[in-house]
Amino acid sequence: MKETLNRTVDKGRLGEGISFYVHIPFCKTKCPYCDFNTYQGIEPLMGSYMEALAREIQLWGGTLGSPKVNTIFFGGGTPSYASLESTEGILGAIVSSFQVVPGAEITLEANPGDLNEPALARLLEIGVNRLSIGVQSLDDSLLALLGRRHTGSQAMEAYRLARQAGFRSVSLDLMYGLPYQSMAQWEDTIDKVLELRPLHLSLYCLTLEDGTPMEQQVHRGELPEPDPDLAADMYSHAQEVLGKGGYHQYEISNWTMPGFQCLHNMAYWLNGPYLGVGPGAHSCLMGHRFWNINSPKSYIQRVLEWESGGMVAADNLNADALKGLGPVEGVESIGPGLAMAETMILGLRLLDGLSMADFQVRFGRGPLELYGPEIEELQQEGLLERSNGLLRLTRRGCLLANQVFMRFL
Repeated sequence: MKETLNRTVDKGRLGEGISFYVHIPFCKTKCPYCDFNTYQGIEPLMGSYMEALAREIQLWGGTLGSPKVNTIFFGGGTPSYASLESTEGILGAIVSSFQVVPGAEITLEANPGDLNEPALARLLEIGVNRLSIGVQSLDDSLLALLGRRHTGSQAMEAYRLARQAGFRSVSLDLMYGLPYQSMAQWEDTIDKVLELRPLHLSLYCLTLEDGTPMEQQVHRGELPEPDPDLAADMYSHAQEVLGKGGYHQYEISNWTMPGFQCLHNMAYWLNGPYLGVGPGAHSCLMGHRFWNINSPKSYIQRVLEWESGGMVAADNLNADALKGLGPVEGVESIGPGLAMAETMILGLRLLDGLSMADFQVRFGRGPLELYGPEIEELQQEGLLERSNGLLRLTRRGCLLANQVFMRFL
C-alpha cells in the first residue's frame, strides 16, 4: 500500500496528479473549540457561494491544464449541512474541469444528525464513497460541552445507517483531553466504538486555540484547564486497546483496518501537491504554498473579478502571478531547505516510518547527511528509532512529536 501511495503522490509537479480539497464554510452552529474558517448564520450566501465555488474550480482547471485528481475531500465547516444538489454540482464541476481518476477516494465530512437513509443513498449515487463522521464523543454531557448538535446514540445510529446504505469506508472522529472528561468516560467511548468496528478512526487531543469561546472560558476560569498528563494517558490507552482490537496506527492520530488509510491525508503526509478551493483553503503546487481570502463574501467577489480578469498559464504560475490571482490572498515560496524539512516532519507523522531512500531520490541528499546530529540526538533521547532504512517515532516520540518536529526547522 505504501509503495502505491508513493507512486501516486507527485514530487512537486502535476504529472502524477493532485489531491483536491473543497471547503464548505457553513455550519448550523459553530462549536466553541473550533478555530477553522467557518461561519453560522450566513445561509443567504449559500447559493452565490456554491456558484462561485464551481467557477473557481473551472478556472483552476483551465489554468492548470486539467491535471489528474487522485482524491477529493469535502471539509469545513459542515459539508453535510449543504444541499445534496450543491454537492453534486461541485463534484460535477471537478469532473468536468479535471481528470478524476477512476475509483478516486471522495470523502465528505458529516455531522451525525445530517445522515438519514435518503441522504446517504443520494451521496452514494452522486459519487461520494467515503464518510468522515464527526462523533467527537459518545458521552452526552461532553457533547453538550462541545456544542455538538447530536447525542451519542444518534452518532452510533448514523454510523449504522451509513453502513446499511452501502458505505464501506467510514471514519469516526473522536476527541480526548477535554475539560471535565474522565478516563472512565474515554474508556467507555472507546469500548462502544470498538463494538461498531469502523474501518478507520481519527483521535484528536483538544487544542485550546486563541480567541475561541472555549479558550476564553478556560482563561476566565469558567472551565478547568485540560490536564496534559491525563490526555497522554488517554492517548496511551487508545493505542493499547485499539492495537489489541486489530487496528493499525498508521499516523499519530489515525488508526485503520488494513487497506483503509485515508488516501487524501496520506497525500498531505507524503508532502504531495494539492489544490484547495473555497475561502481560507490552502494549496501547495509547483513550489508554492498559497491560500484564499477568508471572508466568504469577499471570496465570491474575488472569483467574479478573476473571471473577468482572465487566467494565467500554468507555466507562468510563479509567486508574483499567484499574488492576488482571483481569491488568492497570500503566497509562500517553498525553497529546497523548507521542502526537505517539511518532508521530514510530515513523513515522521506516519508510524510506519519515513523512507530514507525515498527522501534521497526526491532531494538528492539523504536525511542522515542533512540532519545527522539531530537524528542521533533524538535516538539517544528515545524519541526516534532507525531500522531497515526507515526513521520512525517511538511510542514516547508520539507523545512528544512537536518537540521532535522542531528539531528539523
